[in-house]
Amino acid sequence: MEKQQNKSKNNLPKKDESQKKEKPASAPLTPQAQAEAKTLALIEKLRAEQANMKVVKPPENQKKVFDKDTAVVTIQAWWRGTLVRRALLHAALRAWSIQCWWRLRRSKLLRKRRRAVLQSFSREEWAAVTLQSWARMWRVRRHYCQVLNAVHIIQAYWRCHSCASRGLIKGQYRVTANQLQLKLEILLGSGPYIVTECIPLPIKD
Repeated sequence: MEKQQNKSKNNLPKKDESQKKEKPASAPLTPQAQAEAKTLALIEKLRAEQANMKVVKPPENQKKVFDKDTAVVTIQAWWRGTLVRRALLHAALRAWSIQCWWRLRRSKLLRKRRRAVLQSFSREEWAAVTLQSWARMWRVRRHYCQVLNAVHIIQAYWRCHSCASRGLIKGQYRVTANQLQLKLEILLGSGPYIVTECIPLPIKD
């Protein structure tokens, strides 16, 4: 009997619920009411899931072991991170020192190359200037020698001409006991002239 009463009691709310569900179906719901109904249904589902879930508490020994393991892992991770950071710092310092050395070396090499280029340029320029000066000197000397040769030729021709125009005197003399015989030959451009004279000796003032 009690079971039947309980079943009848259980059946009563189902009818009420069916009646409640049938009632709103007759009236149209607004969008806000539909959203509220959805949220209420979700809340009820979450509550039911939380009630069904069983909270499992780990034993105290497992907590201690877990804490020790996490502590060991944390310390190992910190130490490994420290080692890695230290290695990276040393590598960065070595790379920086190598870069500084290479930059200094490169600047020295560039300076040396520039100096060598300047020296070679100065030598080439000095050689070019020397060759130009020698060429100019040789050209001037050749011109001077040509002029000097022409001057010598002109002087020789002029001297010959002047000698021919002035004339040439040739003379002979002969001394005897009582007279001096002279014979002069004058060569001029127009023709030769011969002068002969006898001077008695001794010559009186």
